[in-house]
Amino acid sequence: MRYISTRGNAPVLGFEDAMLTGLARDGGLYVPETIPQMSHDDIAAMAGLSYEEIAFRVMRPYVGDTFSDAEFRDIIAKAYANFGHTARAPLVQLDNNHFLLELFHGPTLAFKDFAMQLIGQLFQVALSRRNERVTIVGATSGDTGSAAIEAFRGLDAVDVFILYPHGRVSEVQRRQMTTPSEDNVHALAVDGHFDDCQSRLKDMFNDFEFRDGVKLAGVNSINWARVLAQVVYYFSSAVQLGAPDRKISFTVPTGNFGDIFAGFIAKKMGLPIDRLIVATNQNDILHRCLTTGDYRMDDVVPSISPSMDIQISSNFERALFYAYDGDGAAVAALMDDLKTKSGFAVSQGILDTLRKDFDSGRVSEDETSAEITRSYQTRAELLCPHSAIGVHVGDQMRDPNTPMITLATAHPAKFPDAVEAATGYRPELPVRMADLFDRDERVTRAANDLQALKAIVQERIKA
Repeated sequence: MRYISTRGNAPVLGFEDAMLTGLARDGGLYVPETIPQMSHDDIAAMAGLSYEEIAFRVMRPYVGDTFSDAEFRDIIAKAYANFGHTARAPLVQLDNNHFLLELFHGPTLAFKDFAMQLIGQLFQVALSRRNERVTIVGATSGDTGSAAIEAFRGLDAVDVFILYPHGRVSEVQRRQMTTPSEDNVHALAVDGHFDDCQSRLKDMFNDFEFRDGVKLAGVNSINWARVLAQVVYYFSSAVQLGAPDRKISFTVPTGNFGDIFAGFIAKKMGLPIDRLIVATNQNDILHRCLTTGDYRMDDVVPSISPSMDIQISSNFERALFYAYDGDGAAVAALMDDLKTKSGFAVSQGILDTLRKDFDSGRVSEDETSAEITRSYQTRAELLCPHSAIGVHVGDQMRDPNTPMITLATAHPAKFPDAVEAATGYRPELPVRMADLFDRDERVTRAANDLQALKAIVQERIKA
């Protein structure tokens, strides 16, 4: 299996190199040169299998000869061993033909654990074999950072630096990043919003002297392995509801487009997905683009769903690559317009192509709170604000004759203030995290300045 850049001007890599590289050297994102296909019988045979076995069958074609079957099975087993539910991603029924996919049973109570726990194990095996050390720098709006730190804390071959927007994540999210004591992990509170953190991260990758000097690697959803791990739960959940003999739809609360792009890959592999619905909060650049064809940055407005407070949705570039039929030059031109003109417009033909796979809906702050209240009172289901956005859009847009699965992306206890304001009930953290607010924090405040951030990384990495 070979991987190519969405901008068409970077080296073609195998799985291991694409994983360790993260961002392509032309600024693009790696995607598989071809998408493996799964037959009707292949998908039907997943019924009743463990999550780990489905993960092996879905992801195995993408890793090529990087890992033996035995190695890859062991990696998967270790990745999900510490999840708090034996089903890993259980389904809960909300209504007739509407189901909630609980993706918050991992170590940091968010869907990012599915990918990050796996990628931590993949990195460990690959780097040990190479006898190499890398520096991971990530940007987060809340959940990616805590999941990355949890996955890589204490590993010998990795230094981890997580950039998060100061004052714009929940207290639980912040403490999950700032309380680990291992000296190979570093939380950097950046003055700015998430898009600033993400831009500085990309600036580091595009500074090749710095990138090569610190052996920079990325674990944001720019990393293909992150997307690949998320493809699995589309298969595992759809099979539970009758796929491949019936079509299934999905609603995905998303800001950076990675989680729903994984659904697109599942569909391209052969999973019979009817509709993929993007659910956004008031920072609705994805909804605006899918509605009008205009992808135009606006001010980021803080919300009670902070993980979606994003105006630059990195993985949308991958969707554009497929909409443009693999024309890297066209994608590069759009990304240049985004950088220099703060936006771009796609043609009606490209918009129609995107709409064949993606629908979208937008939810206001008041609607989000109201949905948390409604689901608690009428369904006895406590939702985090992001999951509430998904449920609200899913309810509005679903076909009653087609099963709808809405992704619950985080545990409500990660956002207790918003949940308590809507329900009067303050959700508690699981027992294993009950002392989170008693742990000492370790954090560095940093300016939104590339040189300052590079200096911190260079100063703290281990030889």
